[in-house]
Amino acid sequence: MAGATNHQYHILPPSIWPFIGSMSALAMASGGIMWMHEVAGGGWVFLMGLAGVLFTMYSWWADVVSEAHAGDHTPVVQLHLRYGMILFIASEVMFFVGWFWAWFDFSLFPVPLQVVDGAVERVTDPALIATVAQWPPKGMEVLNAFELPLLNTLILLCSGTTCTWAHHSLIHGNREGLKLGLWLTIALGVLFTGVQAYEYMHAPFPFKGLNYGAAFFMATGFHGFHVLIGTIFLIVCLVRAYKGHFTPKQHFGFEAAVWYWHFVDIVWLFLFVSIYVWGGWGAPVHG
Repeated sequence: MAGATNHQYHILPPSIWPFIGSMSALAMASGGIMWMHEVAGGGWVFLMGLAGVLFTMYSWWADVVSEAHAGDHTPVVQLHLRYGMILFIASEVMFFVGWFWAWFDFSLFPVPLQVVDGAVERVTDPALIATVAQWPPKGMEVLNAFELPLLNTLILLCSGTTCTWAHHSLIHGNREGLKLGLWLTIALGVLFTGVQAYEYMHAPFPFKGLNYGAAFFMATGFHGFHVLIGTIFLIVCLVRAYKGHFTPKQHFGFEAAVWYWHFVDIVWLFLFVSIYVWGGWGAPVHG
C-alpha cells in the first residue's frame, strides 16, 4: 500500500531531450553570431544547431504523444498542459509587444530622414529638420493597406473560421468535418504566406538603413514566421487526425494548435491597423 498511486499526476521518466535541446540551442545561437561576424564555419555551426533543435522538437513531442496514448495524460495533467500553452502564448504576446513598441517609438518620435533618388539621407540642417522629421520618412512610398494587406486579413479571418469549424467537428464526433476544416485552414495559411512573400518582393522601401523598413519587415516578418510554424502545427494535426489520434474528450494537441492559430489571427489584426493603415497614413502609395 505504501507504493500505491494516490494522485492524478504523471511522473515522467528521465529524458535526454532537455539536455540535447539546450546544447542545440547554444550551438545555433553561437553559430548565428559567428555567421553574422563572418567567422569561418559559423554558418555550419548554426545549421547543425538548428538541425539539433528540430530533431529535439520532433522527438520530445513524439514522446508526449506516446504518453497520451499510454493513458498518462490524466485530467490534471491535461489541465496543466493547457496552463503551459497559455503561458507560452503569453510570452509570444510580449514578444510582439516589443515590436509594436519599436514601431510606435519610431513613428511618434521620428528621426529626421528623407529618401532622395532611392537613397536614405539624414538631415542635419536645423531649418529642414522640422519638415522632414515625419513618419513615414519624407519622400518614401508605402504599400497600399487596402490591397494585398487587406486580402491577407480576409484570408486569415477565413482561416480562423475554418479552424474553429474543425475544432467543433471534432468535439461533436464529425471526423470528416475535422479533416476538411484542417485542409482548408492549411490551404489558407499557405496562401497567406504566398501573398506576403509577393508583397515583400514588391515592397518600395528597403530593409536596412531606414527605421520604417526595419520595423516593418521585422514585425510582419516574425508574424509570417509564426504563420509558417502554425501551418506546420496544423499539418501535424491533420496527419494525426487521419491516424485517429484525437477523441472528442482528449485532443489537447489539436486544441493547442487552434489556440496558436487564433493568436496569429489576432496579432495580424493589430499589425494591419497599426502598421499598414495608421503607420502609412498620409504617405504616397506605391504603384
